[in-house]
Amino acid sequence: MTATIISGPRVAVVTGASRGAGKGIALALGQSGATVYVTGRSRQSSDSPFGGTIDETAALVDEAGGKGVAVGVDHSDDEAVAELFARIGRDHGRLDILVNNAAQAVNTAPPRRFWEHPLEAADLITVGLRSHYVASFHAAPLLIANGRGLIVNTGHYGAVSYHQGPAYGAQKAGSDKMAADMAKELRPHNVAAVSIWMGGLDTERARAYIATLPAEARPADKRESPQFTGRVIAALYAADDLMRLSGRALIGAELGAHLGVTDVDGSTPRSLRYTLGGPPELHPSLR
Repeated sequence: MTATIISGPRVAVVTGASRGAGKGIALALGQSGATVYVTGRSRQSSDSPFGGTIDETAALVDEAGGKGVAVGVDHSDDEAVAELFARIGRDHGRLDILVNNAAQAVNTAPPRRFWEHPLEAADLITVGLRSHYVASFHAAPLLIANGRGLIVNTGHYGAVSYHQGPAYGAQKAGSDKMAADMAKELRPHNVAAVSIWMGGLDTERARAYIATLPAEARPADKRESPQFTGRVIAALYAADDLMRLSGRALIGAELGAHLGVTDVDGSTPRSLRYTLGGPPELHPSLR
């Protein structure tokens, strides 16, 4: 199957973009000139102890040179998600990039035994795994109509090493396999799907947590900016080898080095492959 690739400003969706990684990714895509639909539930800064709203993120996308469109979406509500993509269809008739980042995190501070956490910790598998599937389901026809497309699931080393407990690990490992299987089915349509593993991020939540630690226990390593992954995504979409990389779980630091992308301060983030593990090899049936 062949399709006409539509030129002009890119159209992107970043889910869960009120703050943290999603906010940084949306901002970086805005800097590339994209129209970015910013989704999330936060409309007031008081909605989260870490602040941030989708409207603030959309305004930052505008300031960065793109066009930010804030859309309040609860990603556990399938009808709301369907309406989001129906709106994009009405507005543009196509989509270039979907970044699945929405997640419903529950505090899983020590003790780190899953049976001692609230059962709501499993909601991460609903908003964070199932929600990725639902968003991709509605995005796929728009990506195919574009003639070139990219789905990114934000991933983490927790897919292969212990991090925050079973729900987190299942969500991250599931997101990787979901991207691989979607990539196989989307390949004939020139649409890629990948999972990008982010390192330790300098987010509002991370800064708040680190501030609670004794000085001697605070991590010394430099953290990735939330924008770094967005810069990598923008470069990956434009790369000649986009489809060759499709289906894989990719470490963001390594992909950035491959694409010649640096962090906002010019630094090169470090891969944690040899301390936390790397993505497993795919079976040939997925290539």
